[in-house]
Amino acid sequence: MSALPDTEAAAAEELAYLAAEIARHNALYHTDDSPEISDADYDALIRRNSALEAAFPHLVRADSPNVKVGAAPAGHLGKVTHARAMLSLENGFADEDIAEFGARVRRFLKLGDGEALALTAEPKIDGLSCSLRYEKGVLVQAATRGDGATGEDVTANVKTIGDIPDQLLLSRAKSRDGGIQPERASTALDANGNGDDRIPDVPDVFEIRGEVYMSKADFAALNARLLAEADDPGKARQFANPRNAAAGSLRQKDASVTAARPLRFLAHGWGEVSEIPGETQFDVMKAIERWGVPVSEMLIPADGVEAALAQYRDIEAKRADLPFDIDGVVYKVDRLDWQQRLGFVAKAPRWAIAHKFPAERAQTLIRAIDIQVGRTGKLTPVARLEPVSVGGVVVTNATLHNADEVVRLGARAGDRVVIQRAGDVIPQIVENLTRDADRPPFPFPETCPECGSAAEREPGEVDYRCTGGLICPAQRVERLRHFASRHALDIEGLGITNVESFFRDGLIAAPADIFRLTKETLLARERWAEISAANLIAAIDARRTPSLDRFLFALGIRHVGEVTARDLARRYRSWDVFRAVIDRALAARAVFVPAVGESADKSLAREAKELAAIIETPGVGPEVALALVDFFAEPHNADAVADLLGQLTPADLVHETRASAVSGKTVVFTGSLETMSRDEAKAQAEALGAKTAGSVSAKTDLVVAGPGAGSKLKKATDLGIDVIDEAAWARIVQAAAGK
Repeated sequence: MSALPDTEAAAAEELAYLAAEIARHNALYHTDDSPEISDADYDALIRRNSALEAAFPHLVRADSPNVKVGAAPAGHLGKVTHARAMLSLENGFADEDIAEFGARVRRFLKLGDGEALALTAEPKIDGLSCSLRYEKGVLVQAATRGDGATGEDVTANVKTIGDIPDQLLLSRAKSRDGGIQPERASTALDANGNGDDRIPDVPDVFEIRGEVYMSKADFAALNARLLAEADDPGKARQFANPRNAAAGSLRQKDASVTAARPLRFLAHGWGEVSEIPGETQFDVMKAIERWGVPVSEMLIPADGVEAALAQYRDIEAKRADLPFDIDGVVYKVDRLDWQQRLGFVAKAPRWAIAHKFPAERAQTLIRAIDIQVGRTGKLTPVARLEPVSVGGVVVTNATLHNADEVVRLGARAGDRVVIQRAGDVIPQIVENLTRDADRPPFPFPETCPECGSAAEREPGEVDYRCTGGLICPAQRVERLRHFASRHALDIEGLGITNVESFFRDGLIAAPADIFRLTKETLLARERWAEISAANLIAAIDARRTPSLDRFLFALGIRHVGEVTARDLARRYRSWDVFRAVIDRALAARAVFVPAVGESADKSLAREAKELAAIIETPGVGPEVALALVDFFAEPHNADAVADLLGQLTPADLVHETRASAVSGKTVVFTGSLETMSRDEAKAQAEALGAKTAGSVSAKTDLVVAGPGAGSKLKKATDLGIDVIDEAAWARIVQAAAGK
C-alpha cells in the first residue's frame, strides 16, 4: 500500500475518488453482473479507503464505502425493503487477520483466558445473495440483497429453483394441530406415518438467507447450449463465470427463463424471525437444513480460532474439486447471545469475518504475444496462452500491461508461466518459469501494428502510444466522435450512433470525410428523411470555418485539451502562424543530438524542454510540446490534416480581451447558473482576460457560486477566496462592456 497523503486536502480528494470508484464497481458487480476488476483489486480499494479514514477520521464521507453495502437495485424488477438489513462481511486475508478477529471478539466480550470462543466455519460460496421469507412455513417473498436496505423482488424466479422449497418441512405437532398441511410434510413422516420429532417447529416468520449459485458443470453445459442454439455462433451469449450466470439468470424479467437455468441454493444465515430454533449459529443452521433447505456439508462448529483455521486449510485443499466456486471461508461466533452483544458496525456484523483465499494460480505456455491498440492509442501486449482452467474459467489470454512488464518478466513466445486469476478479469502472469531459456527477447514494436504510425513513449510514462490518431483504425471511431463533439467542432446531429454507423458502412474514415457527406448519400440510407438529411448537412456546412481553438482541440492531440487549445490560439491567432512554429520545432527535433552517456529518458526530457521553449506558450510545458511535435511529425497525421484543410478553414482569432476587474485572475464557476450555461460563463471570463479552472485551489482568485454549490464553495470559504453570486458576476461583465 502506498504512503498516506501528507495533507488533508489530498486525503479528502483521494477519499472522494475512492467513494465514487468503489460505488461504480459495486454497481458493476451487484447490479450489472459485469465486474471490471478482480476481487483482490476491489478489496485493495476498500483497504486503502479504510486506512485513509483511520488516519483522517474527521474526513469520513457520508457516502463512505464503509457504510454502504452492495448497489441500488436495477429498475426492471420490483423493490423490496428488507425487514433486517442484508449486510456484508469484514474480510481477512491472512491467518493473522483471523487471530486478530478472535482477539477483538474476546476483548469486546471480556472473556477470560480459560473461556472458549466457539466459532462456526463454512465455505463462502461465490453466488448472488438472496433472502427467502417464509410465513407459517410458506414461501411468500424472495429478494436479492441490492444495497443492503432495498433489494429486488425475485419471488417468481426463486420458485423455479428446485433447491428452494415452496413450503418448509413441518413437525408432527404443527401438522396435527390443524396448521398448514404442506405438500412436503409427508417427507417428515416415518414408514409408519409418524412424525419426525427431530424437525423443529417452523416459526410464524422466518427469513432464510443464502446464495443462489450455479455449479461448474451446469455452467459449462449452459454455455454449450447457448452456443448450440445461437443462429450466429460468433454472437452467441456466453457467461464469463458461474457467478455471473447465476446472477443473470435469477434477475430475469421472465421467470420461464430462470426456470430453464440450472440454479441451486445454499443457506448460510437468517434475517427477520419471530423466534429462533436454537441457541447457537450451528443449531439454527441445522434446523434450517431439517426444514428442507440445503446447507453446506462443510459447515462445522470450531472450538476456537485454530480449529477454524484448520477447516479453512481443509476447504482450500478441496477447493478445486468442489462442484461450485468459492472464494473463502466464513467464520461466525457460534453463541447467539454473544452475537447479540457484539452487534454490528456500519455495514458488517462484529461477530463474523470472511477469510478470503489468495488468487488462484496455474501453469501454462505462452503461444504468442500480440499488441492490442486501444481507442486512445495505448499499445498493450497480450499473451496468447495454451488454454488452462483457473478458478472454473478457461483462460486463453493474459495482459502483460506494458513494455516494462514484458522486460521484467522476460516474457516470450514458448515460455512456461504461472498465471493468476483473482476474480472475473483477464488474468495476469506472475512468474516466468523459463526466463533463462536461450531465446531472443520479445521485440516491442516501434510502430503501431494497426496503422504503421510511430509508437512513442513520453518521459516518465510506461505506455507506448500510437501517434497516428487521425488515421489509426483502432482509434478512428473515438477520434471521429471527439472531432464532432460539443466542445470540439460541435456538429449537431453527428453523435456517437451516427459516427459508428457511418464508419461501419465506409462513409467516413477520417475527419475530412465528414465534410464530403451529401444529402443524397444520407437519403439512400434507412431511417433518413429529407428534413433529417438536410439538417445534418447544414450543421456540417456551418462548421467549415471553426475557430482556431476549437479546430486545435478537435484534432485530438494528446494533452491538448480545451484550455491548452485556447492558450495556443491566443498566442498565435492564426493557423498559418501556429503551423510555422510547429515546423520550426520539427526542424529542431531533426537536428537534436543526445549528450554522450545521457540516458534515453533524460535525453527525451531535455528534448521536450527545448521544444517547449520554441513553442513558447503560457500553459504549454515540455509534455504538451512533445505531444504536439509527435503528432505533426507523423506523416499520416500531416496528410489527414492537409486533407481536412481542403474542406475547412480555421478562423483567425481576432477579438481582443477587454480590461476588467478579473483580468489576469483565475475564476471558478460552481453550482447551477440560472441565466447562462457554464460554457457561456467561461467564455465571458476569458473574454475579460481571466483564466477559468475546474477546481478550487490556493491559486484561485474568485469563485462564482450558483444554487447547489457544494464542496468547491466550502473549500473557497476555507481558503478565504472571494465568492460572489451570478448577479454580481453579471455586473462585472456589464461594467467591462461599459454598460
